[in-house]
Amino acid sequence: MRKFILLFIVAIAMFPAHAQELNCTITIDAVQTGQPNLQIFKTLETQLREFVNNTNWTDNEYKNQERIDCNMSLVISQFDGDNFTGTLQIQSSRPAFESTYDSPVYNYYDKQLTFNYKEYEPLNFNINTFGSNLVSVIAFHVYTIIGLDADTYVLNGGTPYFEIAKQITNTAASSNFPGWRSTDGNQSRFRYNDALLSSVYKEFHEVMYQYHRNGMDVMATDQKLAKQKIADAINQLKGINDRRPNSYLVRTFFDAKSDEIQAIFSGGPQVDITQLVENLNRLAPTNRTNWAEIKF
Repeated sequence: MRKFILLFIVAIAMFPAHAQELNCTITIDAVQTGQPNLQIFKTLETQLREFVNNTNWTDNEYKNQERIDCNMSLVISQFDGDNFTGTLQIQSSRPAFESTYDSPVYNYYDKQLTFNYKEYEPLNFNINTFGSNLVSVIAFHVYTIIGLDADTYVLNGGTPYFEIAKQITNTAASSNFPGWRSTDGNQSRFRYNDALLSSVYKEFHEVMYQYHRNGMDVMATDQKLAKQKIADAINQLKGINDRRPNSYLVRTFFDAKSDEIQAIFSGGPQVDITQLVENLNRLAPTNRTNWAEIKF
């Protein structure tokens, strides 16, 4: 028995149960600056990768295989000394049960990115203070990724993380950087986070849960049932569209899901999709090409 306990303790020490939440690929593209090979861009890329992947963002325990797969692509369009301007594309996915398929969850194009950075300066996050706009933007999207992932497993499971993102937003709003205030346009971080926490968009969280937990996670065992649950989930978005036509939250949902939805309903067992296709054309008219490819 003592030998067993000793081996168990050693195993815990060698393979700790707690791991960071994200498995994130980060790339920096500085071609537009005309100086893409400067060392500062390579340094920043390495620092961001270590910052995102090595930080404990929550108190939850994640096994290595449970880490959320995501990627961030930072495109620097110009810089002058320590001042940088660019865009950030963020994407995340989660595995469908009993399959090797990863279902896209988050696809956000952050166009409002300016920040100050000196090579090798530490990237430290403190939720109660605003220090670096780059750190705040990255942290905002990290908690949004974690929140949306949680929403796909537990109904309203992401709310605590969206609240943290809101706190980041409120703290950063005192700065002069764009994207943090209600006056910064309809496609700002503020607007997206506000929608995630607003009762006006309450169906969105039900859709995220139903689509993934009762749809994608059932696909391997009962494809027809899964397709019906996914169709039912998408149809629920009509309630949001009736109240807030062309909402940014719904648009980002289809930015992530349009190709997947097309593929799901273009093969396999048939389900009634008459109402679904009608709603898709209303909810996401810019994706009509995808919806036209749905075969039956």
